[in-house]
Amino acid sequence: MKIRSSKFLKTAPAVLAGLIALSGCGNNNSTNSESAGNSTGKTVNLTMSAWGNPDELKIYQKGIDAYTKAHPNVKIKLVPVASDGYEQKLLTQLQGGNAPDVFYISDSTMIKLVQNNSLADLSEFMKTDSSYAKADEFAEGLWGAAKDGDKIYGITMDCNPLVMYYNKKMFSDLGIKTPQEYFDEGSWNWAAFDEVTKKLKDAGKQGYIGETWTMDTWIWSNGGFTYDDEGNYVMDQDPKAREAIQFVSDLKEKGQMKYAGSLPKGQGLDAMFMSNQVGLIAAGRWLTPMFTANNLEFDYIYWPSNTGNPMEPVQVPIAFVAVNKVSKEQEEAMKFVTFYVSKEGQKARLSGNGSSVPSVSGIDEIITSDKTVEHAQYFIDAREKGYANGSLRQFKGRVPGLSERINEQFDLLLLGKQNVDQTIENITEQTKKLTQESGTAN
Repeated sequence: MKIRSSKFLKTAPAVLAGLIALSGCGNNNSTNSESAGNSTGKTVNLTMSAWGNPDELKIYQKGIDAYTKAHPNVKIKLVPVASDGYEQKLLTQLQGGNAPDVFYISDSTMIKLVQNNSLADLSEFMKTDSSYAKADEFAEGLWGAAKDGDKIYGITMDCNPLVMYYNKKMFSDLGIKTPQEYFDEGSWNWAAFDEVTKKLKDAGKQGYIGETWTMDTWIWSNGGFTYDDEGNYVMDQDPKAREAIQFVSDLKEKGQMKYAGSLPKGQGLDAMFMSNQVGLIAAGRWLTPMFTANNLEFDYIYWPSNTGNPMEPVQVPIAFVAVNKVSKEQEEAMKFVTFYVSKEGQKARLSGNGSSVPSVSGIDEIITSDKTVEHAQYFIDAREKGYANGSLRQFKGRVPGLSERINEQFDLLLLGKQNVDQTIENITEQTKKLTQESGTAN
């Protein structure tokens, strides 16, 4: 699925009238489910809310259909909600006691629902034979804010680890050595990235289009930290973190990187990639269906490392699916959710759609068997080494509003309105302030 967050909202099509057709009457009266019985054989009615464009909703429906086919006594209504305003609508429904039995949650909303005690704890259920998925089937970095100690309040239904896309035809036409060739030589590092983007720029192209929210990946690629492995903020004390931020800023100043936030309205990095204006962009797998549909010659490459190691951790955009704590059909809802995220459920949803990566191990062939793009394995590598927002390495995701404040500071940096030192100072100030106010200090 495409991820609903600041980066998701930039790229996701608006959810329009087509959603209504899929939703039927759009009823959100979940906790008043007209349940005629339970899993013993009587009919059970569940509702699930989610955001997504019409194609994504069809994919979600596949997971529902697979479950109800195996459980004919269960009926599940998918309730589409527009991505704009989804969080507020869900919070209002939860407060009013009429939220769906099951719902999607963005990475930035998860901590709010954990804190206000809206979500059922799935941890004990996932240990039982009734659960279709077990906690140890998911990489530890994918839990984000959904895992608090041993308690599990949501599960990522699939994921989209960051890789870089590069335009193979552009590299070939310009006679520039590809990132994959550097990688095969063991030299896909910052020096190579600087060299490649300079050659692209000198050839009249954009080298790379950068976004503020990927800065953690740049920092990790230099062996630096924003938060340590225990969730303590350390960026202001880490010279490698500062060096990474300076590297990105310098790329922009040299004209080898275009900041996505400075692009003309209506011109996104995906459009520039498709029109052969830029050589490299960073994204999850959500751009793959569009690029393949337009017959682009492209491939994936892992994030360049500046540590001597071939691969360092990357960010993994995710969203979660969770169970309403006051659902009248909580046991059936838990069974459905664990099926929806299980190998069987993810196979039903992800096979052939090309826009996401399985979050559960053991079904990697869903993407690696697709030879349309050669190096899909990088997505699997990135998933295993990566961290979701809200994990201890990205503790900012557990502080409501902090991710947005940090992105605002990087925006000022990449727009040339403040330097690196001022940016770090402001981020540190915002981090301490919001963390203290939220009471989420680790």
